[in-house]
Amino acid sequence: MELFQLMHLYVMMLFQRGHKRYNNLSDLDLIQLYKQEENLFTIPLLYERYAHLVLGTCIKYLKRYEDAEDTTMKIFGELNQKIEKHTIQHFKSWLYQVTKNECLIHLRKQKTHQTPIHENLLQAETHETEELNERELKLTKLEQAIQYLKDEQRICIELFYLQDKSYQEISDELSIPLNTVKSAIQNGKRNLKIWMESHEE
Repeated sequence: MELFQLMHLYVMMLFQRGHKRYNNLSDLDLIQLYKQEENLFTIPLLYERYAHLVLGTCIKYLKRYEDAEDTTMKIFGELNQKIEKHTIQHFKSWLYQVTKNECLIHLRKQKTHQTPIHENLLQAETHETEELNERELKLTKLEQAIQYLKDEQRICIELFYLQDKSYQEISDELSIPLNTVKSAIQNGKRNLKIWMESHEE
C-alpha cells in the first residue's frame, strides 16, 4: 500500500470519532481554532479535505507519483508552521499556491542535481514564483483595505466572501433588509478597489 494511502487511513482511524464535532466548521474556523488553542484535530481535518487536491497538483507539476507523494507529505507536515506565520483569508486558494511553490522548489533542487529540465519549464517556474509573490502582496493589501470599510460594508463582505453566505443568510443574520446587504457589498467592493488603486506602489 502506498504511503499516501496509509497516511490517509491513519488519519481516518485516529480521528473518526474525536473530530466529529469539528466536521461542520469552515476552513477558516479550523485555522482560527488551531491558532488559538493548537487544537490537534484541525490539521488532520484539513488533510482529509484537501490531501487529494494537493496530491493531484503535485502530480501535475512533478510527473512522478513518488515525488508528488513525498511533497504532499512535506506540505501537510509543515502546514501548522505556515498557518501560524500567515494571515489566511481563502485557505483553498492559499494552499494551492503553497503547493505550486513547493513543487517549483522541488524542481529547482532537481536542476541543482543535474536533472535536465527544459528551458521553458524554468521560465514557467520563474513566472509562477512572481505570480505567487504578487498574489501574496495583493492579499496583504486587501486585508488592510477591508479594515478601512464602514462596519456594515466590512461585515457583509466578510460574510459573503469569506464565509460563503448568501444575501438572504446575511440579511437574516444581521436583521437588515436584503437590499441593504446588496448595497453594502456593492459599495464595499467599490471602496476596496478605490483604496487598493490609491495604494499601488
